[in-house]
Amino acid sequence: MRRIHAHHFLFALLISAIFFTPASAQKLNGKSTAAAKSADNAPLKLTLPVKDGSVRFAVIGDTGSGTEQQRDVGDMMVKYHGLFPYEFVLMMGDNMYGGEAPQDFEKKFAEPYRVLLTDKVKFYATLGNHDQALQTNYKNFNMDGKEYYRFTKGDVAFYSLNSNYMDKKQVKWLEDELAKETSKWKICFFHHPPYSSAKKHGSDGQLREAVEPIFLKYGVKVVLTGHDHVYERIKPQKGIYYFVSGAGGKLRTGDIDKNSGLTEKSYDRDLHFMLFEIAGDQMYFQAISRTGETIDSGVINRK
Repeated sequence: MRRIHAHHFLFALLISAIFFTPASAQKLNGKSTAAAKSADNAPLKLTLPVKDGSVRFAVIGDTGSGTEQQRDVGDMMVKYHGLFPYEFVLMMGDNMYGGEAPQDFEKKFAEPYRVLLTDKVKFYATLGNHDQALQTNYKNFNMDGKEYYRFTKGDVAFYSLNSNYMDKKQVKWLEDELAKETSKWKICFFHHPPYSSAKKHGSDGQLREAVEPIFLKYGVKVVLTGHDHVYERIKPQKGIYYFVSGAGGKLRTGDIDKNSGLTEKSYDRDLHFMLFEIAGDQMYFQAISRTGETIDSGVINRK
């Protein structure tokens, strides 16, 4: 009688697993959770108008984990890019957790957003407390070696600030630039939130004292931040709209303090990203979970 050696038996099992595993099970192996799998077939819901000539962009924060969940967010961003062809993405900092070797930039940035990068979508980064200053030289972050910088798209001026070190030099630069700004919309984005209901970090009062008077003086309408691993839209503060979008790669479940009195809308149950569209004097926004659920949307009027 012919003997079947153990290694032959194991090889046969392996071949069977490869060729005869049901397609649904194979698909599950490529996803981190059942929720992510359900997102594959979930219908997309876009609340933005997609007007001709509008400025369109996405926002992600605290992304640099390199996890399957971060890649899920990247995949969902690609799906929505098909409906809403945004030109660029703003990054709210903590772009790299842990190491920052070339392979880390590949795993924690290039891989999750490879399709968008291939489609020529530009990413504009700001520095978080986990980021090394050398990130300013990374080509795909478009910081041009600067820890704080300005760029424009249409009639919108974007100011990326380094909230890790809001020193006198940076404050003077910000005020000087805003004093001569001619764009209708002025948007600032940086890592630490001047207002936040999150229990882990919350509002950065010292930073707020340094920058909010300048925002008010020169008509900054919208401020985008991260740091707290949640989504939160703050009730307008002195006419300024503040967002916390810090769960693009990490999540702190149940971190929102429901009794803060600051929250207009919040979400701390899954990762998310945001979409924005500016057309004339209106800014439309939509916050979307990792699985494609719309968790917030609305419109901001400039005047």
